[in-house]
Amino acid sequence: MSAVVANRLEAKRAQMAALFEGARLRGVARLGDVRPALGDDVLLHAGPPLDTRALSYPLRNAAIHALVYAGRTADEAAEAIDAGAVQLAPAQDHGVVTPLAQVVSTAMPVFQVGDDGHDMLAPIAESAPPALRFGSADDICVSHLRQQAEWAFDVLAPRLAAVPLPVCDWIDVSLVAGDECHARTAVANDRLLFVLNDLPHDYRESIAANANFVLPILMAASAWAMHKHGGSIASVGGNGRCFGVRFAGEKAWRTTGAGAPTGVRMTDCEQIPVLGAVGDSPVIDFCGLGGQALTFAPALVDAWHELLPTDADTRAEAVCDAATGLVCRHRIAASGRVPLVHLAMVADTPDGGLAGRGFYAPDLALFGG
Repeated sequence: MSAVVANRLEAKRAQMAALFEGARLRGVARLGDVRPALGDDVLLHAGPPLDTRALSYPLRNAAIHALVYAGRTADEAAEAIDAGAVQLAPAQDHGVVTPLAQVVSTAMPVFQVGDDGHDMLAPIAESAPPALRFGSADDICVSHLRQQAEWAFDVLAPRLAAVPLPVCDWIDVSLVAGDECHARTAVANDRLLFVLNDLPHDYRESIAANANFVLPILMAASAWAMHKHGGSIASVGGNGRCFGVRFAGEKAWRTTGAGAPTGVRMTDCEQIPVLGAVGDSPVIDFCGLGGQALTFAPALVDAWHELLPTDADTRAEAVCDAATGLVCRHRIAASGRVPLVHLAMVADTPDGGLAGRGFYAPDLALFGG
């Protein structure tokens, strides 16, 4: 690492330490218990409001699974969705962030991340693929979530009620080790397991086998940081059809069509259709991590070097607020450059699934006005 990059890393570490100071993994709860205003006929999805008449295969799969988890049969769930008997709503409008195509029902378990004044919520990432967040049609996703929920309520929740876990240290250790906390989360996941050193063997092994277990926790911490520090952007994400932002002080989302991420496809996935940018995880990138910490993730730079824009190394300085580290709409408009967002590619097919990993550049027009 050059002296210049080393100095930038130290500055980034200090900035992130201040940004995430106070964010703690505080508990696990049933969504309906901590958001009682949500009815059981409401499902939460990533990104801006979604036209349910144009529901993609992955989100439809995830919505069916969310209703099955809540007690319906798959046929009953599909009929309810087709009949418009359930309401789909943006998760961030209700203080929730959800990864990729994952859809959340009020029956599902969520992490609680924040401080005494404010919590953000995120669903459990139940396993490596096949998984709910990849819009998989496989029924095993629900079985995996039921097992994770049992462990979370019986083991993790009491532990967190006694001793909430600071998130800031996981981020710092990750940056030093070359993980930018979005596309690469293995170091943060290992750090979580290090702190939770007395988990039952099977529970511990399931988390160790799923490096993205920690991802929703990092997402919720990022959403909390955006709220806590009052940046110019309050919400950001994609629903697979549209990508959008909601500016601080505004209620409506500003949206544009969502193109697919650019990146490296999985083996045998080179020709399959890919969903447009989807997920609430861009909150991580808009907190100065992910695409705004790409310089400190050499493995990603090496994997994507032929695909990245030529100015990828300097974008963070152009689009982030120098004081907080948050992506700033005014700096975007002034520089004419947009932040990079690290996103997985979700197969837009009846089976859904993970198709690749890469990055997405939002439309500059989103940040004007």
